[in-house]
Amino acid sequence: EKWDFVLVSDIHEVDSKKEIKRRKFLDELSKKGFTIKKIEDTKLFYGVRAPKDIFQKYQCLRRKADSRQPTSSDHEDVEDTASFSLFRIRIVNFIVRNTVTPDFEKLHDLMNKKVFEAAFPLHEKEEIKRILNEKWARWGVLFKEQSIEAIRCYFGEKVALYFAWLGWYTYLLLFAALAGLVTFVAGTTVFSSSRVSKEICDANTTIMCPLCDQNCSFWVLSDTCTYAKVTHMIDNEATVAFAMFMALWATVFLELWKRKRATVVTKWKLHEWDEDEEELALQLINNLQHKPRWYQHSYFRSTVILILALLLIMVLIGIAHMLVIYRAVATALFMQSEVNLLSKHADTMAVMTGAVLHYITIIIMTKVNRCVALFLCGLEKPRTLSQQENSFAVKIFIFQFFTNFSSLIYIAFFLGRINGHPGHYVRIAGRWRLEECHPSGCITDLFIQMAIIMLLKQTISNIMEYLIPLISHQLRKKRKRPKKRSMMLGEEEEAEDPCKRKWLNNYELNDVYIFSLFDEYLEMVIQYSFTTIFVAAFPLAPLLALINNIIEIHMDTIKMTRLHRRMVPRKAKDIGIWLQILEAIGTLAVIGNGLVIAITSDFIPVQVYKYMYSPCTRENHTSMDLSVFRIQDFEPHTRVLPEFKGHHIKECRYRDYRDADDYTYTVQFWHIFAARLAFLIVFEHVALCVKLIAAWYIPDVPQRVKNDILKEKYENL
Repeated sequence: EKWDFVLVSDIHEVDSKKEIKRRKFLDELSKKGFTIKKIEDTKLFYGVRAPKDIFQKYQCLRRKADSRQPTSSDHEDVEDTASFSLFRIRIVNFIVRNTVTPDFEKLHDLMNKKVFEAAFPLHEKEEIKRILNEKWARWGVLFKEQSIEAIRCYFGEKVALYFAWLGWYTYLLLFAALAGLVTFVAGTTVFSSSRVSKEICDANTTIMCPLCDQNCSFWVLSDTCTYAKVTHMIDNEATVAFAMFMALWATVFLELWKRKRATVVTKWKLHEWDEDEEELALQLINNLQHKPRWYQHSYFRSTVILILALLLIMVLIGIAHMLVIYRAVATALFMQSEVNLLSKHADTMAVMTGAVLHYITIIIMTKVNRCVALFLCGLEKPRTLSQQENSFAVKIFIFQFFTNFSSLIYIAFFLGRINGHPGHYVRIAGRWRLEECHPSGCITDLFIQMAIIMLLKQTISNIMEYLIPLISHQLRKKRKRPKKRSMMLGEEEEAEDPCKRKWLNNYELNDVYIFSLFDEYLEMVIQYSFTTIFVAAFPLAPLLALINNIIEIHMDTIKMTRLHRRMVPRKAKDIGIWLQILEAIGTLAVIGNGLVIAITSDFIPVQVYKYMYSPCTRENHTSMDLSVFRIQDFEPHTRVLPEFKGHHIKECRYRDYRDADDYTYTVQFWHIFAARLAFLIVFEHVALCVKLIAAWYIPDVPQRVKNDILKEKYENL
């Protein structure tokens, strides 16, 4: 005995307000010809089965909307097949959720009022065990190709397309991860042989200015020898080639995905499927008097949404500023610490603890961003569920982008460039100096920040993402199941309804909601942003993403089949607005990596020195990167000891291009600035041209698919 849907309710008092509302709703379903079965346990379970004429009406409406003669694919839904099971669930879900009581309340309103607790389709255990558990949802098939067709036959096209996209993304990450690994290994080969690193390691007579105002002494540049080697392991010529490769990779990935999507969707006969027609057909089945809801646009609502969104973005940028303040204060405190490890590596410790704090703010603000995005979607009043998802996706992505990347943008492009110079530092509240770049460059700070955030997101977040549903499921099983009643002597045990155990098992699973699949997309798109936008500073990002995705695919499958209730199958012919978001990220990646190489990296200053100054001067690159400061020009509240290792210090060096007399920018600064700007323009134009050529060169739809569609149209004439 099969049932399409199950409604769950608490046991309410007879003739109570909730019981009356529940009865009215079930009566409305009965009037539409639905069969309803009641089972009482610790909760009330109502099995719902739709009459056959509803599905025949749907087929009739769909054929009227399609003027061509129905092919075999049009009849497959009326047969007792896996696709027909999805078809039934989809239609029943729509009718159940859009049935209106005499009090003008829908199921959503009744669930908010605690009349009903849950509503869900049932898992088909035989189907899961036979197909999905064998080919998909187990760790033994970790490196095998996914069975997309089996996923489609059980969860519908929308879920199948998500896993098809995720599988394709993971497959192409192999090439990006390999290129990143080669770049990183190439960097390790110059760990000790880099010319700039050698200059820093040999600079044991270069006296550097103190790193704080109180209790900090002078120091020699050679103290940062190891840090310099690490920096130039990341910051070298191979990084430029890798950044260009990733710009091309992002384009090729999306173009090849468009081809794969076209092939899959055409195979499923969904290339001509229209969501509006589908929605109108379902509305007419539910209510023959239904009038279509017209498209509307309100400039007033759009203005309110824009203002509120900008306010939240300003809050997110403010949080990034708070992290900047934390790092400045933490650096000062670590400098004055009696613990040698903290005082010696104060900058690095401030960056690392700041990264952990940034991760915590990401977790907190993700929940806030979701609530605000849902509220703004409610104000916008999208016409269909798909439009609601697209609107929500754009808003939550923008909010999450600022949450995840505001701090990284500061480190990449502002750290060490707005802090002033000795004698004229920019201070927070007139007291704490803004943090400075390390003498070896700022790119290592960006590397550390990205590494910590990605590792935390891909370990802690994934562990919690799996453990929370697992623990929740186990707790629900223990809490919901009643104890068996003890039998009296001579009493026969009452036969249990075969549906009861199945319904109870499904109820004990974790709930799924309208944006459950959306969360998976968002997680992967944010990861894609980390993998592409600042990849020049962290070449290992694609490798970490690859490892994460291999595990993520199977964690998602296990959650969907064993820990969560069954998703309502939905049709789809693409991944929706996410494709446009991915294309926007690809463009941002070109800009971001161009800026990282031009501004954050020392690649341009090294090249300027190599080709412009090196042939004409005996001064090495490191010396030219450091400016001279007279001790007598320190600010009054800066207290430093004038002696260092028995020598009386009159001058110290700091990282900048300033004149030793009046501390204005030197000609060399403007040469490097012009070179940075020229490189940025050339890099971005070349990368964007390469992207456009790749997009043109690779057709979105394979010729074979186009010919199959053309042949089908010809045969249907």
